[in-house]
Amino acid sequence: MNRVHPVVLVLVAIASVQFGASLAKGAFDLAHPATLAFLRGAIASVVFIAIAPPRLSGRSRRDWAVAAGYGVCLAGMNALIYLSFARIPVGLAVTLEFVGPLALGVLGSRRAVDLLWVALAAVGVVLLGAGPTAHDPVGIALALGAGALWAAYIALAGPLGRRWQGATGLTVGSAFGVLLLAGPGLALADGAWRDPRVLGVMAMVALLSTVIPYGLELHARRSISAGTFGVLMSLEPAAAALFAWLVLGEWLRPLEWLAMAAVIAASAGAIRTAATRRARGQITVGNTRVEGA
Repeated sequence: MNRVHPVVLVLVAIASVQFGASLAKGAFDLAHPATLAFLRGAIASVVFIAIAPPRLSGRSRRDWAVAAGYGVCLAGMNALIYLSFARIPVGLAVTLEFVGPLALGVLGSRRAVDLLWVALAAVGVVLLGAGPTAHDPVGIALALGAGALWAAYIALAGPLGRRWQGATGLTVGSAFGVLLLAGPGLALADGAWRDPRVLGVMAMVALLSTVIPYGLELHARRSISAGTFGVLMSLEPAAAALFAWLVLGEWLRPLEWLAMAAVIAASAGAIRTAATRRARGQITVGNTRVEGA
């Protein structure tokens, strides 16, 4: 893997996440989205426990609180985006979800250029609201809610990493998230957790959307700047739309592609602006994905 360019690793990670998202939606006729989100988290947690077992003794209340908060954001983000997938196309849901990290990236800034990026993203959201997606405001709200939790998840990644060594914080947080989703996931399962097709698909999704991209991105981040990483992450909505078309046959209308392009451009611009300010010694809020749809 050392010979593979880090940009290629990030692009493969993006493709892996969004391919997994489309596979998960393809299983919605077999199980409730909440059940699938629970199974994805449970399988991923088992893998993380195997590869990054945490040290639990001697932990402070603050350590546990940060891990629990991280897990709540992780589980909520994945559950809400799956529920959104059930109502609106995957590409549009991921586009709306991306507004959360974008808002985090420019939070508190009064610079004109950052306000420009916010305005451009707002144009994208308005265009989505003017299209066919507007007929399902619940789907839009769920995707935006997932984006808000994604932003909180990113904000907690730093404190989690400082309090838990390596990937052990992700292991603990993921376990907390699974406990949170266990109630609704099992209550709505209707026996789906005994269906080998459901288990097989969600095992693949857990690897594609969680384990594999996490490993690839962790490796890539050792030799790629935060700005470049963030700009590459801006391609997530386009990748989501592409795989939704290939796997599910979902194709977006021109207005929806235009809206997506606006959000992607806004996110890429905000990240590049933040990277420039960091290079000049100014403090900014990061905008990176540790996990996504």
